Amino acid sequence: MGLQLAWSNEQDKMEIGQELIDLLDRVLQIAGETEGITEGEVALTFVDDAAIHELNRDYRGIDRPTDVLSFAMNESLDEEPEIVYELEEDEELDDLTDVLGDIIISVEKAKAQSEEYGHSIEREIGFLFVHGFLHLLGYDHQDAASEAEMMGKQEAALAKVGLTR
Repeated sequence: MGLQLAWSNEQDKMEIGQELIDLLDRVLQIAGETEGITEGEVALTFVDDAAIHELNRDYRGIDRPTDVLSFAMNESLDEEPEIVYELEEDEELDDLTDVLGDIIISVEKAKAQSEEYGHSIEREIGFLFVHGFLHLLGYDHQDAASEAEMMGKQEAALAKVGLTR
């Protein structure tokens, strides 16, 4: 199976082209290889600020839009909301066991941040995507040491695909 990227676009603020998806897939492969993850699926959804605001409020209790949210499949249900999947006609339960989780990116936030930081929208979306992927694997940035570790991993993956500041 390998490491797969499944994506959907639920916003109309920016066109999502195949070139961007291919770039994100390369970032996923590099970050996955670095972390020893060679199997699984990552679901990526592009949304607008209103949609991510609602998710952030409902699932994290934070009543404002954010740039990226990650929902790992391997986290305890005590920490994450219960997510119920309905199987499609041709899908089996085993097909879901390799799902690493969901990453949701606000295209509006990504655009604003790319302008604020003075780099491309591709760089910002790539950064948010690898950031979300590392969260799916259990990384966090609650203190300076863990933030530095996560930042180093993000920057290394992005540099390998030419998404530098």
